Amino acid sequence: MSITLAEEIMLLSLDEESGAPEQRQAAGWAVAGGLLLELVLAGRASVEGKYLKLTDRTPTGEPLLDDRMALLDAWLGGREKRRVTEWLTRDRRKAGNAAVESLCARGVVVEQEHRALGLFPTRRYPEADGAPEKELRQRLQAVVLDGADPDERTAGLIALIHAAKLHRLAFPDVPRKQVADRMAEVASGQWAAESVRAAIRHMQAAVAAVAASAAAAG
Repeated sequence: MSITLAEEIMLLSLDEESGAPEQRQAAGWAVAGGLLLELVLAGRASVEGKYLKLTDRTPTGEPLLDDRMALLDAWLGGREKRRVTEWLTRDRRKAGNAAVESLCARGVVVEQEHRALGLFPTRRYPEADGAPEKELRQRLQAVVLDGADPDERTAGLIALIHAAKLHRLAFPDVPRKQVADRMAEVASGQWAAESVRAAIRHMQAAVAAVAASAAAAG
């Protein structure tokens, strides 16, 4: 598998030069949503309305997804389903860390430790291989700015970016109003089978709900 939706979102959130994370909280919601949507697309989970459940526990062969599936299974605790927003709230921080660790393992970014004011350790993740981000941004530009039809994964990615209001990360040099309408159109469009479109809609709604709730609380 190429890099996952969650890793793509994380890659967008890392400053290209310094590797410092940007819009960390909102990106965390989208990364957690990306992992869950990836499991849906792989046929391992389903999201229906406000609820999620595991439908197949067979490993995907992708460590990032299989680790998340094991955590999700433990969290369900034998229950058939639980609320999507509860899982996203629980998983946001861990999902972001897992995604960036996976990018490190792939050799896409490298971990560097810095000390803020010489005292507090912080981690940054500058790129070691710029090809994945270049391909990602070209794909987003083709769909959002140039009007190309997306595949289902790109449509899901755009829906999550739009839901978490990460327009600036995806298109730093383009005004939000110039891309938001097209991203909304892609998120709700007829780009995939109805089951996939429904999953994308449900995940978009869940990510938007938790992101809005966090913004209001903050």
